[in-house]
Amino acid sequence: MSVLAASPRPLVVRTLEIPHPGDLLALLPEGGTSWVRRGEGLIAWGESARLDTVGAARIDEADGWWRRATRHAVVRDDVRVAGTGLVAFGSFAFADASEAGGALVIPRYVVGIRDGRAWFTVIDGDGRTELPSLEDALGAANPPAAMPAVSVEAGDRDAWAHAVASAVDRIGSGELEKVVLARAVDARADGPVDVRSLLAALAADYPSCWAFHVDGLVGATPELLARVDHGLVTSRVLAGTIRPTGDETADLAHAAALARSSKDREEHEYAVKSVTNVLTAHCASVNVPDEPSVLHLPNVMHLATDVTGVLSHNASALELIRELHPSAAVCGTPTLAAAHVIDELEGIDRGRYAGPVGWIDAAGDGEWCIGLRSAQIDPADPSRLRLFAGCGIVAASEPDAEWAESEAKLEPMRRALSVRLGA
Repeated sequence: MSVLAASPRPLVVRTLEIPHPGDLLALLPEGGTSWVRRGEGLIAWGESARLDTVGAARIDEADGWWRRATRHAVVRDDVRVAGTGLVAFGSFAFADASEAGGALVIPRYVVGIRDGRAWFTVIDGDGRTELPSLEDALGAANPPAAMPAVSVEAGDRDAWAHAVASAVDRIGSGELEKVVLARAVDARADGPVDVRSLLAALAADYPSCWAFHVDGLVGATPELLARVDHGLVTSRVLAGTIRPTGDETADLAHAAALARSSKDREEHEYAVKSVTNVLTAHCASVNVPDEPSVLHLPNVMHLATDVTGVLSHNASALELIRELHPSAAVCGTPTLAAAHVIDELEGIDRGRYAGPVGWIDAAGDGEWCIGLRSAQIDPADPSRLRLFAGCGIVAASEPDAEWAESEAKLEPMRRALSVRLGA
């Protein structure tokens, strides 16, 4: 089922090159959309059209709706780089049955920076409105509110240990090879949380990640599900994790140990294979490095593999993410068996955590990540958030080690919220 709130007339889109505006996140109006990495990317605000959808066909419905919207749009684009012209931002639930569903939102205004070039896009429902300046579109300056005091619950360690042990038993019995289990902790602030304060903290601490806010899901994700750019598709697979110590010499040794770990290599190989199988069906050629690299982040180190391919046909980013999701990195192997175990053992609705989040343009190109290191803001009460973290469980997994890993993965959001534990 889908619900559409859109302009009754074809969208009229105008993109102009502008002087470099400086810090993108500093421009973002309250409640706006963010997709920023290393100071470049997109911010957006307002709403020209929107699709809300639920169920197993949610991404297919979004793809069809987007194709219709682009077919009838009138676009004048003076910049013509990735992210200019007509764009939409989306996020989708992890599970087919989740009431969180999905949304694809066409904003009213977009500001972007790519390779040092900056632009301003206005998307209008009728084309009759005079093109505003960026200053007029931004309106009166409204600086981010200071972060209120926030408490986050510690979580149920015993329940987690039981779930991990049960998963290991089921892997040992041959039911499946890997399953990704997630845990959620609730946060409560003394007042509304201004997402701009969160994004600024996340972008400062994790510049190599995508600092995103799309339809209430906010985070800093390191994992690229699919980037489609003029026929080239890239997916960054992350699986296999170790926590750094902060000592540079010791962490080099830890990175080497991670790269040699049979447990982590096994977990990583399942995830790489699941992505490669999908891309092979759509690409004339696929390149998979022989060995993973180690991605260093402030809170964790991951085994990482960048899988690339050249599309053999005109597949949109939404088509690809529909087939790539859920990968073994966030679900498990085999997929259906892992999803069944998740349903039985997790005891939570992931909502849009670990689902696809990103943007798409009129050509079908775009950038979609997995919604990790994230929190869902309660739409009815912006002082409430739910934080998520997940861990890949294989035969050699141990509950205490997986708890420590999940704590490390909660750290980005806890730090951005400046939380105190134990609410």
